[in-house]
Amino acid sequence: MEAFFDNIDRVIDGFSWTVRLTLFSALFSFLLGVLLTAMRVSPVALLRGVSTVYVETVRNSPLTLVLLFCGLGLNSALGLSLSGTVAWDVFWWAVIGLSAYTSCFVSESLRSGINTIPLGQAEAARALGLTFTQSLRLIIIPQALRTVIGPLGSVLIALIKNTTVASVAGLGVQEASRQMKLMFDQGIAPVLPTFVGFAIGFLVLTLPVGYLFSWLSKRMAVAR
Repeated sequence: MEAFFDNIDRVIDGFSWTVRLTLFSALFSFLLGVLLTAMRVSPVALLRGVSTVYVETVRNSPLTLVLLFCGLGLNSALGLSLSGTVAWDVFWWAVIGLSAYTSCFVSESLRSGINTIPLGQAEAARALGLTFTQSLRLIIIPQALRTVIGPLGSVLIALIKNTTVASVAGLGVQEASRQMKLMFDQGIAPVLPTFVGFAIGFLVLTLPVGYLFSWLSKRMAVAR
């Protein structure tokens, strides 16, 4: 275990990239998920169709395939660049891949929350003269969010764990799992203590998130 703590700077650096990946991906996933949800419940058939095809296609595709498409397809094959440095370039492609994938689950969670809202809420909004966008923004989405806080917490925990895929999908982001693999390959730390140390690190990230969202779901629960 001493060898593990001798390389604690690499461990901290790896988890710092994991946290960055999680934060940016969570933000973009939520924004895209809200947009996809609005399209799924839109009165415009074309928007509903596009959103349905996107969600069903990406949600049922392996995350590794989505990240490979971003890393090897868009980045390497087409030569698209998002920043001036390689480290940040692969980071942003990983964020795009994770966001594109996770937003589908955010959208499904929000749509299930919308389904719990009585139809009379939307009818009352139309009676007051609100447009579809206004009723969605002011009435429907806020109520739906309160009912799906727990599921969204599960999606966030899954996102934290999914960041480990970013290092093996042609992107090479220096997040925690990649640092662990490099330490194994270089033989600078014993396998079992290193594995246990990184596992504890992920527990430190995921357990507080689970408890927080569990508390929020009870605190913000809607009485029916």
